[in-house]
Amino acid sequence: MKISALLSSIVLGALPGAIAAPGFFERESEQLAADIIVRALPNAPNGYTPTNVTCPASKPTLRSAAKLSSNETSWLETRRKKTVTPMKDFFSHISVGGYDVGSYIDKHSSNMSNLPNIAIAASGGGYRAMLNAAGVVKAFDSRVENATTKGHLGGILQSATYVAGLSGGSWLVGSIFINNFTSVADLQTYGNGQVWALGDNIFEGPKTGSIHALDTVDYYKDLAEAIESKRKAGFDASITDIWGRALAFQMYNATEGGIDYTWSSIAETQDFIDGNYPMPLVVADSRNPGEVLSSSYSTVFEFNPWEFGSFDPTLFGFAPLKYLGSDFDDGSISSNGSCVRGFDNAGFIIGSSATLFNEAITELGSNSSSITAWAEGVLKDVFESVDKADDDIASYKPNPFYGYNKAISPFASQTTLDITDGGEDGQNIPLHPLIQPERAVDVIFAIDSSADTSLSWPNGTSLVATYERSLNSTGIGNGTAFPAVPDQNTFVNLGLNTRPTFFGCNSSNITGPAPLVVYLPNYPYSSQSNTSTYQMTYEDWQRDNIITNGYEIATMANGTRDGNFTACVGCAILSRSFERTNTDLPDICTQCFTNYCWNGTTNSTTPNEYEPTDLLASSDASFMMPTILSSVMAVSVALFTLV
Repeated sequence: MKISALLSSIVLGALPGAIAAPGFFERESEQLAADIIVRALPNAPNGYTPTNVTCPASKPTLRSAAKLSSNETSWLETRRKKTVTPMKDFFSHISVGGYDVGSYIDKHSSNMSNLPNIAIAASGGGYRAMLNAAGVVKAFDSRVENATTKGHLGGILQSATYVAGLSGGSWLVGSIFINNFTSVADLQTYGNGQVWALGDNIFEGPKTGSIHALDTVDYYKDLAEAIESKRKAGFDASITDIWGRALAFQMYNATEGGIDYTWSSIAETQDFIDGNYPMPLVVADSRNPGEVLSSSYSTVFEFNPWEFGSFDPTLFGFAPLKYLGSDFDDGSISSNGSCVRGFDNAGFIIGSSATLFNEAITELGSNSSSITAWAEGVLKDVFESVDKADDDIASYKPNPFYGYNKAISPFASQTTLDITDGGEDGQNIPLHPLIQPERAVDVIFAIDSSADTSLSWPNGTSLVATYERSLNSTGIGNGTAFPAVPDQNTFVNLGLNTRPTFFGCNSSNITGPAPLVVYLPNYPYSSQSNTSTYQMTYEDWQRDNIITNGYEIATMANGTRDGNFTACVGCAILSRSFERTNTDLPDICTQCFTNYCWNGTTNSTTPNEYEPTDLLASSDASFMMPTILSSVMAVSVALFTLV
């Protein structure tokens, strides 16, 4: 069967989830949605086309990864102070055994390094991952109605320092931050021009009358014109350019899919400068020269608002994101070299983290009879110019790290840097930038929407990959530390993938500074949220059901599964801070850690097929037939095999 036919079967076979629960899970008011109008900055000089500009007086250069950038260090001083009030607000509705956390925060607020440093990480997994993580983030957002009431966790997002996304998780991060740190509720409810109109097939483009106001013909023409313009300017146009442009139409509230919005513009928005919200990070992998597939020891790259690069010893450097596309050689631009801006298009960045879907976009033309002959010719040229073995890469040419760190870097001799899907090395949760010692993160809320099992549920594979990588302390691990985790069979046999599980509760058992990890695996509370990674359309009701299910995952069904769970989350947040300040944990935290921390027990026997049923099962959800689900997952597996 052709891949296009496989994709069609997945798209047309979109599986519904359970009916959404009533009450506060209903969409928020249109008044809240008005906040989404303000966006990041459309500051690219020439739309999608990277363009020569006058270099600043001090020409941009690369820097060593030995420490954080001066931009990040300066921003952290501002942001960390801005987390004090929301953290106190959070603990005003989260009781930790009667302990006065507010007074503790006040006591140590003069030294922010003593207070909790929080991060959130959203895994890959296509739209399933985006929507499941969206539900968790919605639960963490104090702007959401009822999120700060008993049994809820609103305020964690406002208290966080970093939010990282990978592949499908990067789509969520991009949607939130390019749309000026909007809420998930707004992305769901923006009137007739809602941003997440996922019932519009990405192969066909947005419906006429949406915020983008394009029919299918104009959609293809827009994609083709952008790609052709980039190619004529002398830059590679990989399939990721097409995929990223298509994604932007679904993720960004801007005409023409935000064609002139850049990722680096986030750093220039006033709210971000003022530290009013966390720092977004997007994670991708490299493909080393000569490799066809990425390995577990591939170099992990991050995009932050200022830079693009890696802490890994195979590169150990960062380039200024705003000037990607410039003529860097050995870390500098020559006296007669040109500076370029506009390469870091916001759609291209999230597309670079999700190149797994390039195979899908190559079928784009065959899925529509409305494509114009001219647009078809341009897109066909791009498809045919890419070797089949390289169709899942994003082409970064010129390579900003050309000639840089020649003694250690396999990329120094390459004129083109190949960037691939962030999950190709097995680390499908973007933990890598958050365990860097320089960032001193205390707790990571790790949202796992991976399709590890035959029925597309997670089984801890990503945590295992990150843990095993950290053990290579003299090589690719490069001084990072990560809590011990068991094998995947143990995750399933002990039910560690059926509920939140804490790893690293006892830091004395870890060699080196490592955060406590709150693992939040995808699990069916009210909806079978294990849709195929390659499902490309979601009707509003199914989108909202998965988001609701994600909310329930984060809160353990709003505290109904465990009335002490919110207190336990509070304990996880405070744990490392209490260690630094020699403060005894409240008694309730001892109980919490007994209930939620992995205690080192293993059971590595091969488990039966993992097929959980809805925890909050109702007759409304009974139509989700396992046989239908299994057939769709089999199609997904077949597609992976063909890719």
